Amino acid sequence: MKTRRIHFERRIKLLAFGAGLPGSSVAIILLWTGDFSPKTQWTLTAFILLLWLGFGASLHENVVFPLRTFSNLLAALREGDFSLRARTDDPDDALGEVAMQINAMAKTLREQRLSALEATALLRKVMAEIDVAVFAFDSEERLRLINRAGERLLARTSERILHRSAHEIGLSEYLSDDAPAVVRAAFPGGAGIWGTKRTEFREGGLSHTLLVISNLTSPLREEELVAWQRLVRVLGHEINNSLTPVKSISQSLADLLARDPLPEDWREDARSGLSAIASRSEALSRFTRSYARLARLPRPERAPVKVADLVMHVAQLETRMAVIVRAGPDVTIRADRDQLEQLLINVVRNAVDASMERNSASGEVTVTWSLAANALELLVQDDGPGMANLSNVFVPFFTTKPQGSGIGLVLSRQIAEAHGGDLTLSNREDGGGCVARLWLPL
Repeated sequence: MKTRRIHFERRIKLLAFGAGLPGSSVAIILLWTGDFSPKTQWTLTAFILLLWLGFGASLHENVVFPLRTFSNLLAALREGDFSLRARTDDPDDALGEVAMQINAMAKTLREQRLSALEATALLRKVMAEIDVAVFAFDSEERLRLINRAGERLLARTSERILHRSAHEIGLSEYLSDDAPAVVRAAFPGGAGIWGTKRTEFREGGLSHTLLVISNLTSPLREEELVAWQRLVRVLGHEINNSLTPVKSISQSLADLLARDPLPEDWREDARSGLSAIASRSEALSRFTRSYARLARLPRPERAPVKVADLVMHVAQLETRMAVIVRAGPDVTIRADRDQLEQLLINVVRNAVDASMERNSASGEVTVTWSLAANALELLVQDDGPGMANLSNVFVPFFTTKPQGSGIGLVLSRQIAEAHGGDLTLSNREDGGGCVARLWLPL
C-alpha cells in the first residue's frame, strides 16, 4: 500500500510550527498553573500564540519565497529569457551563492545563445552565397531545407517546394545508396555534368539526409582545356624537334641535286641525308605510338594472381643481371596479371639499368613484398646512383636515359591507380640507389 507523501511547502510549514510547539506549550502550561490573574493568563496566552504563529509563518515564507523566485528564474531561462537576474542582500550566505550561480548560468547561456545565433546566421549566409545546391530531407524524404543554389537548380522558390517529397521535386534517385557520384543530367535550372554527395545526420533523434549537388561542367571543361593545351604543347615541341632537321636535310639534298655537275660524293651525301630523315621519322612515329599507348590503357580484367609466381616470372625475364627475390607471405590478389606484369617489368628494368650504370654487371636488384593494413606492399630496390630530382619521374616523356621513351613509369603508375593502388619512387635511406614502392589493396 502506497503512502501519501507530504508536499515540500506543507512539510516546511509543519516543521516551522512544530519547532515552536514545545516552547509555546510549556509556557502556556506554566502560565495557567501559576498564580496569575485570569486577565494576565489570557493576555499572555494570546501573545504567545501570536508570536508562535507569526514566527512559524515567517519561517515558512523565508524558505518558500526564495525557492519560488529561483523557480521562476529557471523557468525564464528554459523559455530563452536571459535578461532576468536574481538579487540578494548578502552574497556570502547560502541563498546568495545560489543566486550568484543562477546569474552566472544565465550569463553563460546568453553568450552561448548569441554565439549560436551568430553561427547560424553565418551558416545561412554561406549557404545562400555558395554556388552549390544543398538539400536536407527528413526520414520520410520530405524537403526541409534548401539554399538559393538549390532553388536555381530546380527553378522554383523554397516556398513552393518545402515539405514536398523528393519524388515530387525529382531528386529521389539521388537519395538511394547506389546513386552515382557523377551524373550527366538535365535539371529545370540547367543541364550538364553534376557531382552528387549524400550524407546522413540526426536532428531531434531522427535520421535526416543531406544532398549536395555541384555543377562540374565548367571545372571539367577548364581541366579539359588545360589538358588539350598541354597535349598540343608537348606534341608541337616534339614534332618541331623532328621536322626541323628533316626540313633542313631535305633542303640540303635539294640544293645538292640542283648542282650541275653533281659532286663525286653526292650519292654518299644523299644516302646519309635520307638515313637521317628516316631516323627522325621513325623517332616521331615512336613518340606518337607512345602517346597513343598512354591514352588507350584498358581497364584491368581482374582474376586471382599469386604474387610469388608473378614476381618470380618477372625476375626470370631479366637476363642482364640476376634479380634477387626475397619471398614475402604467400598471398593471392585479384588483379590483371598482364598489366601488373608490365608494371613490374618496367620497374625492374629501370632498377637494373640504374644498378648497371653505377656497378656494371656487379650491381644488385632486390624484390620483396609484405602485408600491411589490409594491403600489399611490393618493393623493388637497386644500388644505382639514385635520383637527384624525383619530382619529374612520373611526368610523361621525361627520361634520364639516352634511349628512353619516358612513358614506362607513367604507364606503371596508371596501372597501379587503375587497380586502386599507387606507385612511388624514392631514394634509399640506407645508401645509394632507389626504391620503388607498389601499394595494392587486397
